[in-house]
Amino acid sequence: MAYATCLVCLLFSLFVAAPAAAAPPVDRCFAVSEAPRLIERVAVRPAALQPNEVRLDFVGHSTWLIESAGGVTIATDYNDYLRPQVVPDIATMNRAHTTHYSNFPDPGIKHLLRGWNPEGGPIKHDVTLLDVRVRNVSTNIRDWSGGHVPYGNSIFIFEVAGLCIGHLGHLHHTLTDQQLAEIGQLDVVMVPVDGSYTMDVGGMIEVLKALRARLILPMHYFNPFTLQRFLARLGDAFPVETAQMPTIVVSQRTLPTEPKVLVLPGQ
Repeated sequence: MAYATCLVCLLFSLFVAAPAAAAPPVDRCFAVSEAPRLIERVAVRPAALQPNEVRLDFVGHSTWLIESAGGVTIATDYNDYLRPQVVPDIATMNRAHTTHYSNFPDPGIKHLLRGWNPEGGPIKHDVTLLDVRVRNVSTNIRDWSGGHVPYGNSIFIFEVAGLCIGHLGHLHHTLTDQQLAEIGQLDVVMVPVDGSYTMDVGGMIEVLKALRARLILPMHYFNPFTLQRFLARLGDAFPVETAQMPTIVVSQRTLPTEPKVLVLPGQ
């Protein structure tokens, strides 16, 4: 009887004393885009921005998510195939292809800015929301037959955190002096570098030299080959760096003093 009692006591003490299994660490990394669909991008609360900072997240293709310190979110070349995880306050679009505009925009978007006028002629946007101003400069595009479509594209300029950020959209030609004057001095420029669907690499480099933005962010490059072709053609014109993550925070203080190309992961 005493032996049985001791055995029960021993088992009870082992059960009580055994440490609980440690909780697995929280994985705050982002899953790579090529991973199986069962792996989802982990939701993370980004660090708060200072009033002189802006966050740029390369969603892919020509779509960026821009976020201001005041909490305004902007999606560029908003479309039905590739969107940011949040519903933006402002969405800009361009006409060239369906990967640059949406037929079914989210109704929660406060300002939906088309870069072309469905009724023809140029279109003009100048929208201010809290700490962000968005304006545009119209440019022309080609159609599928090689014809000329006036005012089918807009270069959108985002004035935020004391910065001028330009998105060239689906630019098909070099810029006139008047267009350069309307754009003004950009600090950051998002540039399509595919070398064919928009414009040839040499022409795009000419545009970048004219704009003189201090930070050049390539986009619309489809695959590593087209990106490397663009980078190889740069020569000594601009130094090139590669970021490890698709998100950066920029400010006047952190921008390079001379123009530099920064490649973010994505296509």
